[in-house]
Amino acid sequence: MSIATPRKATIKNVWMLTREYDGLAGAGGVKDVARQLAEALARSGRKVSVVLPLYGFIDPKQLGFTPLELAFEIDLDYAAEPRREYVRIFARHEKPAARRGALAIYLIDAARYLEKKSVYTYTAEDEALDPFHHQGSGHFDYFAMNVLLQKAAAALMIRLGERPEIIHCHDGHTAILPAILRESEGFRHYFAKTGCVLTIHNAGIGYHQEVADLPFAEAITGLPGALISNNLLDEKFDPLLAASPYATMNTVSENYARELRETDDDVLTGWLGHRLLARGVVLKGVTNGINPADFDPTRPKTLGLAAAFNPANSDLAGKAECRQSLLKDLARHKLKTVRQTGSLENRPDTPLFTFVGRLSSQKGVDKLLGALETLLPLDQNFQVLIQGSGSRDIEEALAGLAASPKNQGRICLLRGYDQQLANRIYAAGDFFLIPSRYEPCGLTDYIAQLFGNLPIVHHIGGLVKVQDGETGFSYPEHKSAALMGAMQTALQTFRSNPKKIQAMQQAAVRMIYDTYTWDKVLAHYLSLYREALSQVQ
Repeated sequence: MSIATPRKATIKNVWMLTREYDGLAGAGGVKDVARQLAEALARSGRKVSVVLPLYGFIDPKQLGFTPLELAFEIDLDYAAEPRREYVRIFARHEKPAARRGALAIYLIDAARYLEKKSVYTYTAEDEALDPFHHQGSGHFDYFAMNVLLQKAAAALMIRLGERPEIIHCHDGHTAILPAILRESEGFRHYFAKTGCVLTIHNAGIGYHQEVADLPFAEAITGLPGALISNNLLDEKFDPLLAASPYATMNTVSENYARELRETDDDVLTGWLGHRLLARGVVLKGVTNGINPADFDPTRPKTLGLAAAFNPANSDLAGKAECRQSLLKDLARHKLKTVRQTGSLENRPDTPLFTFVGRLSSQKGVDKLLGALETLLPLDQNFQVLIQGSGSRDIEEALAGLAASPKNQGRICLLRGYDQQLANRIYAAGDFFLIPSRYEPCGLTDYIAQLFGNLPIVHHIGGLVKVQDGETGFSYPEHKSAALMGAMQTALQTFRSNPKKIQAMQQAAVRMIYDTYTWDKVLAHYLSLYREALSQVQ
């Protein structure tokens, strides 16, 4: 870890802003990081507060939230129209297991959020009500949603008398707040001793929360016009760029940060990393952690598994039972939460490749298609199970492969997503495919390893933590042929050296417990917090 440790500073009170939080609202990996980092901070004895929107699909009372006797208006001007929006606050206070710190979650209750049925995009129900709200497209008022969250969070802190040492912002959705706190007269003095950290979970084009209408950006944020015009990327106001003078910034793995600073892979961000470097801002990297207890196959009931097993000591009889249980359900087409194409023959000694995720070119599924089209005829003794949804073209191509008579019993596609079913797939598989074009950190490699399912990864971004031949398999080029070569290496190892496979399974679990639990990763975030705090003291 290449983060210098600044002078020790006391971090007792941390506030987080996020659009996602596991158990409340989720669309990707941000939800896991937000919750698990917040809980790790609380376990360490700190006071932690998390702020996110109260979306229309959240029932606050059912989830243990109570309304505060607190309501206020937030300035949310349009370029030609002064405006205010009314917000209320729901709160839930939790006690961490260690009973040392405290964790509070605040929901911003506003009409703009209550009408939303999904975190970021319109749903089929939305499209039925308004044909302009196409299913899967982003909310048209995304920028206003983001600004309202940030202004409301700052106003909430003031009304509660909270002066945290650190405000931790997650992704472009909350990246304007550091500038607002320093440049808005109403906040500048109150938060003068508060440091800001911005974590970029995905710097890819389309994830910055940028806006092209500059007068609108100036009016709704309340930021000076010069600040807006000085932070343009591709002629759009870019929140990630705007945060750079005001926040300590990191990405979710050391290697992803290096790629954005030093390589042409930064083209996938619109050259954000290079623009930051030109400003003297060096993106840091902190690899995400995981809570192994959330994916512990020795506790099968909580995960929906048929039997217990433990890859850490090669106790794998239960893993075979999990596979048998899943194969039976596939044979009967009993899985009601997904749409099944193809099936798998009951061949317990045949290696099983698995994939769980978004069916998109960013996740490398186009390369996986190419690899399977070549490898399936060449090698008759492996099977493939894929779960996910995404690009219609990719879905249809995979469905065609699974439905082909020549692949009968060898490949199965499950369109849709079901977390408990995903757990069963992780548990059943021998190898887990992650052929992503780019991957800031990666979480599924951890999960697969905890289930004794060795990852096969494109050696990119945060996936470099998978050590080739030791904790999984990797390949250097984003090509179908390279992926196929890694799959063939895995097959050869599986068939000729089963003890090597078991040793790799054990090493993978051991590495997670030694290096990547959130309680271990927390130390690196505390270092970032101290750096941010040192800049305002």
